[in-house]
Amino acid sequence: MSRLKNWQALGRLKTGTMNNTERAYSQHLEALKTQGSVSWWKFEAITLKLADNCRLTMDFAVLLSNGELELHDVKGSKFMFQDDAKVKIKVAADTFPFRMKVAMPKAKREGGGWDIEEF
Repeated sequence: MSRLKNWQALGRLKTGTMNNTERAYSQHLEALKTQGSVSWWKFEAITLKLADNCRLTMDFAVLLSNGELELHDVKGSKFMFQDDAKVKIKVAADTFPFRMKVAMPKAKREGGGWDIEEF
């Protein structure tokens, strides 16, 4: 069994159901909403068609208080952010007029929070 398979959840969650990392990120977005930098967010709200039979559903659509719409994807770690996911996000960033971000949780020993990579 590959190293990645050991990290992946057993089976997929039902569409519209957040895993623990996504739930933690939604709490982060709620904190930003309280602070005023985020106006609105929605889980799995937008699916992008990249090519025939190739789609990408980002985890969060995020409307900033300045009116910009960003799409955020959440990964459990940098190890989980594999080449196929990177390619899809890069293609989406080049094709659509949204800022794409990938958020990965920082270890508690590093102070917690999120590492966010922008595309």
